Amino acid sequence: MAGQGTPATALLVKRKIAHSTHPYDVSPDSPNYGAEVAAALGVPPGQVFKSLVTEVDGVLTVAVVPVTGELDLKALAAARGGKRAVLADRTLAERSTGYVRGGISPLGQRKRLPTVVDVSASSFPTIYVSAGRRGLQLQLAPGDLVALTGAVTAPIAATR
Repeated sequence: MAGQGTPATALLVKRKIAHSTHPYDVSPDSPNYGAEVAAALGVPPGQVFKSLVTEVDGVLTVAVVPVTGELDLKALAAARGGKRAVLADRTLAERSTGYVRGGISPLGQRKRLPTVVDVSASSFPTIYVSAGRRGLQLQLAPGDLVALTGAVTAPIAATR
């Protein structure tokens, strides 16, 4: 697939972080998008993570959780030392990250946002996150993701 470069992949190359890219073909309107992405990649769904832009006490924050679960907004607020968390407005999320919904990467965002990664990421040698556009995932070590984003890890996912 030509032209796979995104701000996320450029950051990984610049920092010399081991990673690989994985294209996939899943409709962004699919009702079970995350599970279908995992199936297309041939990996366990718990190893694929979604990046959700939220607001914790009015501060934009990225939550990285497995596609197999939902974000626990109360747990996210607690992890950031806040009182209340809500999902951010789609337009605001896209404008602040420089990515479109369904392709928001926790890496290479227009403005680096505080990030919280669910603790389950550490149970895998590598995880998959959006590479910064629909149809392309990044595979990298969870520790590298945490280091590059300055993230904290916390139990922020609630299983469905």
